[in-house]
Amino acid sequence: MTFDPERVSTVTFDSYSTIVDVDAAERALADRVEEAASVSTLWRMRSLEYTLVANHLDAYQPFFEMNRDALRYALEAHGVDLPSSERDEILAVYHELDVFDDVREGIERLRDGGYDCYVVSNGDPEMLASMVDHAGIADLLEDAISADEVETFKPDAELYRHAAARTGTPIDRIVHVSAGWYDVLGAKHAGMQGAWIDRKGTPWQPFGGEPDLTVDSVFDLAEALEG
Repeated sequence: MTFDPERVSTVTFDSYSTIVDVDAAERALADRVEEAASVSTLWRMRSLEYTLVANHLDAYQPFFEMNRDALRYALEAHGVDLPSSERDEILAVYHELDVFDDVREGIERLRDGGYDCYVVSNGDPEMLASMVDHAGIADLLEDAISADEVETFKPDAELYRHAAARTGTPIDRIVHVSAGWYDVLGAKHAGMQGAWIDRKGTPWQPFGGEPDLTVDSVFDLAEALEG
């Protein structure tokens, strides 16, 4: 599908890897484990896998708890035994992740263009509140919508439909912006347009269709909407 800016009145953003940089998690591990990059990658992968399994098993728990379980597994898989207090210190980095440089000014430009902006995330409400506060974007967002509200994780269509209802926007007038390929496809499947933000120049997954739009930054998204 070709991106249609004329159909967009609301913009929703994913949080982790889209607004804030989860690579900070690797830095939090670096002082404690030798294979910080490998542990961090496995941690992130397992965390996302747990959400997918939870959707199918009706085994929802808040994302922070998923993240805690995934970190414990990643450490154990690498033969690292850390006390729970140190694991909690590593987990706490999710409350203070660095915001990407283009986010604030990019969202300001969208707001100036008349678009309402929201976050739609797997993160639980406490995580999202701290993320928005630390990123300094609370004044630019209408709201942050959590998977906790429906106890269903991405890419289940229920979460995107819930988000559309919460924004008061017809779902086909929303563009969802994410660095996660599965999130883009989930949004498209639910009826939104899907924009993939690819800051690292990675290839798109050869599965499930293409994004409606690929951008390098929030600035590029604003230009596409203006164009």
